[in-house]
Amino acid sequence: MKKYSPTHEWVEECGEEFLIGLSDYAQKELGDIVFVNLLDVGDPLICGESFADVESVKAVSEIYAPLSGIISAVNQEVLENAAVINEDAENTWLVKVKDVTQRMDLLEAEEYLASLK
Repeated sequence: MKKYSPTHEWVEECGEEFLIGLSDYAQKELGDIVFVNLLDVGDPLICGESFADVESVKAVSEIYAPLSGIISAVNQEVLENAAVINEDAENTWLVKVKDVTQRMDLLEAEEYLASLK
């Protein structure tokens, strides 16, 4: 089950690792995404700090880590074709994280949707 950060990232637990992606709300606000720059496998992720840049036709935006850990995988499809985020943001992960040591207070889907109003 996905949980959401106040900065519009989603987190989904997959065994001992976590997937992180952008919420559908975030991708709609950004507009057409044309480029994504991510940290590399093995890089540390620090809760609350930027781990990616997303370039859209509107602007370049930083993406913030909703947890701390080590990047164990990077979604190559996103790097090659950033538009996949616009096609299905809720099912397009950016990075996979292991050895998680800290998490933001994440919201359940209903709480997150309510916070957008």
